[in-house]
Amino acid sequence: MTTTLPGPAAAAAQPPEDGPAHRTLTYAEAVREALAEALRSDPRVFLLGEDIGVYGGAFGVTGDLVHRFGEDRVRDTPISELGIVGAAVGAALAGMRPVVEIQFSDFTAQAMDQIANQAAKIHFMLGGAASVPLVLRAPGGSGTGAAAQHSQSLEAWFAHVPGLKVVMPATPADAKGLLLAAIDDPNPVVFLEHKLLYKRSGPVPSGADRVPLGQAAVRRQGQDLTIVATGVMVSRAEEAARQLAEDGITATVVDPRTLVPLDDATIISEVAATGRALLVQEAPRTCGYMAEIAALIADSDAFGRLRAPIRRLSGLDVPIPYAPQLERAAVPQVPDIVAEATRLVRSW
Repeated sequence: MTTTLPGPAAAAAQPPEDGPAHRTLTYAEAVREALAEALRSDPRVFLLGEDIGVYGGAFGVTGDLVHRFGEDRVRDTPISELGIVGAAVGAALAGMRPVVEIQFSDFTAQAMDQIANQAAKIHFMLGGAASVPLVLRAPGGSGTGAAAQHSQSLEAWFAHVPGLKVVMPATPADAKGLLLAAIDDPNPVVFLEHKLLYKRSGPVPSGADRVPLGQAAVRRQGQDLTIVATGVMVSRAEEAARQLAEDGITATVVDPRTLVPLDDATIISEVAATGRALLVQEAPRTCGYMAEIAALIADSDAFGRLRAPIRRLSGLDVPIPYAPQLERAAVPQVPDIVAEATRLVRSW
């Protein structure tokens, strides 16, 4: 199906500006604040996962929430991802709003039957008579030396399953706002948090503002190419854009924020405006999510405005290595984005 070009790109969401209503928080603190707000405002919300109670979570995200809200609301579970998600599906069907933490996104493989065959399909198979309002939080990505079984980027798995919403926040403000919106949503939401972002700081609204699912953010405006990036690659794309500007190349950076639902209008509009598209992901290239973005652009009216072929910059088709130098080499870094963007602009 051909997508028609949207109107002006001004409709794209912009990142929040620092000001009186904002504080500087880390990404992990922003997630914790969203969880606390949800627990405080909605008695149906509860958390469950491995070591999220007294220990405070594998990455310290849940922190002191068990002391603030009690063990009934912040529940430590056995080491059984299938059981954890199964319990959450049942609780959601019974009217609760569970928020599951899976220690590493890789471990969702143990729970895929409950995620893909139960949570994602029950609303459809029961003709809308029931819904499954659960959120599954899952730290993912490389960069911590956690090796092949703890460092994957699996967003394409989940985006391929009808019935699931998929969120990848790249900033502390979005981590809070998108998580609150995900908890409100009547559908199952897979909320992917990159491990390298947990210690990143940024301005975060002090209230309970939601960031709507399905609304992209234009992080930077330029004229020569559009870089579409997800997760940790957003900040790398922004840094690459700053370096490119010093060499006379200006780049737009688009952060989809939610992969499902996708704000295709903003992506198409920004690509049409520059005539070049560089799509950056950490996940391996083969069947990666950016292939879907490339197809989206090719099927739209933006295709006729391209001045160069659509380019994808992805992780290698290899398991993530343990050795730090090999781990870095397996996924795009800032110099890789700069080099690929320069070739795209200067060669076409």
